Amino acid sequence: MQTWLRRKDIDKVTAHAPGQRLVPTLSWPHLIALGIGAIVGTGIYTLIGVGADKAGPAVLLSFVIAGLVCACAALAYAELATLMPAAGSAYTYSYAVLGELVAWVVGWSLILEYTLVVSTVAVGWSGYFVGFLHWLQQHTGWNVLLPQALAAGPHAGGLINLPAILIIFVVAGALLIGTRESATANAVLVVAKLVALAVFVVVALPAFDPNNLHPFMPYGFGKSLGPDGVERGVMAAAAIIFFAFYGFDAISTAAEETRDPGRNLSIGIVGSMVGCTLIYLLVALAAVGAMPYTAFSQSAEPLALIMRQLGHGNAALVIGVVAMAALPTVLLAFFYGQSRIFFVMARDGLLPHGLARVGRRGTPVAITVFTAVLTAALAGVARLDEIAALANAGTLIAFTAVAVCLLVLRVRDPQRPRVFRTPLAWLVGPLAIVGCLYLFYSLPQRTQLWCLLWNAIGLLVYLLYARRHSLLGLGRDA
Repeated sequence: MQTWLRRKDIDKVTAHAPGQRLVPTLSWPHLIALGIGAIVGTGIYTLIGVGADKAGPAVLLSFVIAGLVCACAALAYAELATLMPAAGSAYTYSYAVLGELVAWVVGWSLILEYTLVVSTVAVGWSGYFVGFLHWLQQHTGWNVLLPQALAAGPHAGGLINLPAILIIFVVAGALLIGTRESATANAVLVVAKLVALAVFVVVALPAFDPNNLHPFMPYGFGKSLGPDGVERGVMAAAAIIFFAFYGFDAISTAAEETRDPGRNLSIGIVGSMVGCTLIYLLVALAAVGAMPYTAFSQSAEPLALIMRQLGHGNAALVIGVVAMAALPTVLLAFFYGQSRIFFVMARDGLLPHGLARVGRRGTPVAITVFTAVLTAALAGVARLDEIAALANAGTLIAFTAVAVCLLVLRVRDPQRPRVFRTPLAWLVGPLAIVGCLYLFYSLPQRTQLWCLLWNAIGLLVYLLYARRHSLLGLGRDA
């Protein structure tokens, strides 16, 4: 068999050497909180404005399309996660079903996704934090402002974004303390975040004006280039808004640390996806109905802006403060997923094997610290334009691979016991594949090129290092 086609044995994906096995401590409430923590965050707080700029009031349709594609992918994830309850998410499934090279591409794409999301959310959190310090000084007179050199990266007139770096290491420290402990703290912050969104809906819905929904689809359905050089349309918005939905895949990376994974993983993945879709549609409907989309489409904080424009300054303050307090839940979920992807690829030998050691508290210490340094370096100095779109590209590759794995296994191994079976698999699977490919096509062309460049680099790394050090290729078990 060609080296790039070699596959891991499904029956052995949960068998690991001593000191390289993660400890199962999570139950389904932790998983749903982890998923909602990842899903409800930067996307709904900021991207609703970006989406409205690209689609107008039809951003509601963009949310439905992105949610439908993600729902199909989530159902595929639920079956595979319960079938192979090991860390690694789409990377592990691809390794067992499609072969090593595809698994490497998927893992490399997930590294792109998680690294960019963690770094971007850290920079976004820094903006809220610095804004809060300004508010604090104005209302108390306390001199708590950071020097500009330490409050932003070089692209924004500073030297280094210190708050972004610090919040990453705080979250890393929480994960090192223990997965269950950090998941419990995450659940508390998720509740606060949902309360803030509920406040927005309750305040904004009474101001709903049907006239704000006309014209409903000013830029058409498909992606098209406007005279200002910006790609717009319902699908162009959906390709960006997709960022606001994914996060449930972070749950599948927790498979190895889940108690009773056959039951809890499917509840966590499907439950968080359904809950977040309903939340998003309510928030989006309240936003586009409360005022013309042009009034908030260019804002970095559209929900708070809408509250202020409606004369509810206190509600705007609550949303801003809760966003600052709760955005670390997004960091925690994606940081968690990032460190676990790195961990499993190292455990398989595709990355340096020494990174796959588990500490006394059952967490991968070396890989968590390494991930913190990598993402903090990026968050501290990098200019991350169009970051959501580029993160989406990596995710769409992983989602497509998972749907393909679902269908291949249904043909190759139909009799294998499945704790959770994806309903209408031969409809759900193709819908996920076609939907992801169409969303990838709808991404900005520049983003597609950057994604191809990243994977070209990944292919070189595979040929020069990973292929030669793969434990499967060396005839050893991870």
